Amino acid sequence: MQKKVIVIGAGIGGLANACFLARDGYKVTVIEKNALPGGRINLLEKSGFKFDMGPSWYMMPDVFEQFFAQFGRKVSDYYQLIKLAPSYRVYFDNQIFYDISPDLEVNVNLFESLETGAGEQLRKYIAASKYKYETALGKFIYKSYRSPFDFINREVILNGPRMKLFKSYHAYVAKFFQHPHLQKLAEWMITFLGSSPYNAPAMYSLISYADYGLGIYYPQGGMYKVVEGFVKLATELGVEFLYNASVEKIEVSSGEAQAVIGKFGRISADIVVANADYHHVETQLLEKLWQSYPESYWQKKLLSPSSLLFYLGLNKKLNTKLLHHTLFFLGDWQTGFQELFEQPQWPEELLYYASITSKTDKSVAPEGQENLFLLMPVAPGLQDSPELQEHYYQKMLRNLEEVTGEAILNHVIVKETFSIVDFSNVYNAYKGNAFGLAHTLGQSAIFRPKNWSRKVKNLFYVGCMTNPGIGVPMGLASAQIVAKEIQQQFV
Repeated sequence: MQKKVIVIGAGIGGLANACFLARDGYKVTVIEKNALPGGRINLLEKSGFKFDMGPSWYMMPDVFEQFFAQFGRKVSDYYQLIKLAPSYRVYFDNQIFYDISPDLEVNVNLFESLETGAGEQLRKYIAASKYKYETALGKFIYKSYRSPFDFINREVILNGPRMKLFKSYHAYVAKFFQHPHLQKLAEWMITFLGSSPYNAPAMYSLISYADYGLGIYYPQGGMYKVVEGFVKLATELGVEFLYNASVEKIEVSSGEAQAVIGKFGRISADIVVANADYHHVETQLLEKLWQSYPESYWQKKLLSPSSLLFYLGLNKKLNTKLLHHTLFFLGDWQTGFQELFEQPQWPEELLYYASITSKTDKSVAPEGQENLFLLMPVAPGLQDSPELQEHYYQKMLRNLEEVTGEAILNHVIVKETFSIVDFSNVYNAYKGNAFGLAHTLGQSAIFRPKNWSRKVKNLFYVGCMTNPGIGVPMGLASAQIVAKEIQQQFV
């Protein structure tokens, strides 16, 4: 008989895993607590404005192509990509900014203009990052880690020195560049892995190749078009969806998941795949007897930051001082990371990001108007309040007015806020984290929570808390790892 799989959560990992399992002959139902699929790749529509509520950078296009190719499809069958040029802009104060180009030689000239010899150093840095990127994709990312020997093996011994497994990311970058702005331009993308350049291993400099080597893209219509593409593929493969259906319990008997239970009733399953928050599943959906990781385990983990987000509709167009992606690294860099990871507190330093997709895409805002997305990383688990949110809203908007030299605050006609408590309530995110478990050496590969339950033999996990890690491309890899595990165990 056709085995029944329940996937809890319609985030990108859950959607991708559902596609793999449906292709492999399973009867798959995805159960999602919210009204829309996508998980943190969420969509807000209001008064003619559209906002991507979560991930807004489309990177590592090769990983998406590899995913669709396994179904005999192409990315272009489901959505269209635009390569951004410039990729993004970075401000270090209200006057000094740099544009990063998809053309490496343009970036070489930029680096050389700031530090003699830094252009050639950038070539070497990106070449090393490319090696790490290709080695990781080929040997480490699409891999299950069941024992220490899966990590400490011949491949690690051979590739480890060049992968820089044990060197600090920041110390590694400092070997290439002395100018503080260049160091930050080389290392800032570690934030996409929910980490700090001071606590992440240098092997994660592979993300710089995704930036400088492969470029930054935008799916026409917004990141939610990616979700719609995955749902369309899943539907074509026979996957069924149940929305507004919060799972309250995974029923387990004799070490096997029998069903999932919620207000929708009881749905039996031969296999359960959890794409919900790992901590939530373990501590809230499973009885203590069946938990692989108790609450005490999670309390010791280093989480990624949370975020304070604003979705703003403006009744005017903004000038060219802001691009599709603009970053602001204002104040002391190291202090900013300390406030996120070492001494959690609401920040004194102003490190934030602005996205205006209407600069690229006319369909996301009414004519003559602009959609503005603001993100400020904050430590997870902090006490939140409307007063604090408003304080940082005013701070960011005033800074934007200084940068652009034009009025913005008085032109906001749509304003929505999303913060720590919302990540907890909407996504069941542990302590309101925005990305998952931070990528430190002690939380990589064999040291991350497993993709399978240690106590329930037919329960599996995909997503940002497990292997291979944080980010949309890693969610796809996680889905593939679990699909392979299920095939090996249940065919």
